[in-house]
Amino acid sequence: MSSYDAVVVGAGPNGLAAAVEIARNQRSVLVLEAAESIGGGARTAELTLPGYRHDVCSSIHPMGIASPYFRTLPLDEYGLEWIHPTLPLAHPLDDGSAAVLDRSVDVSAETLGEDAAAYRKLMEPLVRNAEALTYGFLGPVVRIPRNPFVMLRLGLYAMRPAASLARSVFTGERARALLAGNAAHTLVPLETRPTGAVGLVFQLLGHASGWPLPRGGSQAIVDALARYLWSIGGRIQTGSRITAFRELPPARVYLFDLSPRQLVEIAGDQLSAGYRQRISRFRYGAGVFKIDWALDGPIPWKAAACAGAGTVHCGGTLEEIAAGEAAVARGEHPQRPWVIVAQQSLFDDSRAPAGKHTGWAYCHVPNGSTLDMTDVIESQMERFAPGFRDLVLARSVRTAVDIEAYNGNYVGGDIAAGQADLRQIIGRPTLRLSPYTTPHPGIYLCSSSTPPGPGVHGMSGYYAARAALRRLR
Repeated sequence: MSSYDAVVVGAGPNGLAAAVEIARNQRSVLVLEAAESIGGGARTAELTLPGYRHDVCSSIHPMGIASPYFRTLPLDEYGLEWIHPTLPLAHPLDDGSAAVLDRSVDVSAETLGEDAAAYRKLMEPLVRNAEALTYGFLGPVVRIPRNPFVMLRLGLYAMRPAASLARSVFTGERARALLAGNAAHTLVPLETRPTGAVGLVFQLLGHASGWPLPRGGSQAIVDALARYLWSIGGRIQTGSRITAFRELPPARVYLFDLSPRQLVEIAGDQLSAGYRQRISRFRYGAGVFKIDWALDGPIPWKAAACAGAGTVHCGGTLEEIAAGEAAVARGEHPQRPWVIVAQQSLFDDSRAPAGKHTGWAYCHVPNGSTLDMTDVIESQMERFAPGFRDLVLARSVRTAVDIEAYNGNYVGGDIAAGQADLRQIIGRPTLRLSPYTTPHPGIYLCSSSTPPGPGVHGMSGYYAARAALRRLR
């Protein structure tokens, strides 16, 4: 075809989700991807040694399995299989113990000592209303929630920074550390909003639907989306880098799975000066330094619970995590950072040769950092898993600048595609009734820089597609 109803630029999870929704509504759609393969933030590759398959960016997907949109798609029929680790998450401490996030609230509570009752009181009402809450936080900000009273409860927590929420609700070190580790996913200091709500959301997802990994790697998610898209008439073209709007084929609408900065670079001459000025104020947050390991055996954790966890937060106490995140916000590189570790090969034998294992980890660094944090991260690993370095057969590292070079949406290494503080949650990428639209009636933004923000869930693509379909009608 020489013209389409819609052209989507970018074949990440959101771009593919947008294309699927448009094709499901009997409209012609073409996806253009600059790289030679699809995936965006959900690719899998042999980064270290032959036979070791590593997730290049995202790896564990609590929002993927919880996604209201993904649940409407037959992705299992197109190759997507979720694997649930024995434990979604463990958080070790120096005394050899660990707080755990189990699918059961009671099991988690029992690892928290004196805070067991307080944890049940906090989490049980949220878990009972998990479906409404999931729909609420994975949707646009400007709309009436399905259950406003349930969302109000979570909204009250959103007014509390994670550090103060943890200190007010819990008295013990383990419960406070567990909440702090989950809140640190925001990439902003724990003394700011909405870190309290984000920490609770990650814990809620662990109880309600788990923190699974896709068999074969994160690539399986986008591959399933692509196969389904082809089956309903959509088309994908890789190796098609777009640098100017005039290079795009004729279409009635265009959807960009790109950062606001990239949108302006490509289509700025199609947008009003006022909108360009507003969107130029969109702020990018902390970056990450990422490392992948080929390992000679499983990670030798001191805390036995960590051996059954798909994800491990290596950050120590609430105070340590808060200090590290505050240092990053000041432009410093912490010597004891919060490190998120995934050990996929414990549960998916397709990731490494028999008897061998993979390790996946990152820590937060200032935006645009070029510093190699390998020694710092591996020191944190040795702290909670003595003898870890002896198992390393090979490693692949990427600085924050390397991560942006790999995926231009991650400006300065910001994998959240924009700072996720309260201001930019409400107005993401800028304050509009429909944040996916632009002043140009045929141009839409469908990336993680729009609500509900980062995560492999496809919801930004879905909501952008719904807005574009209204235009097509």
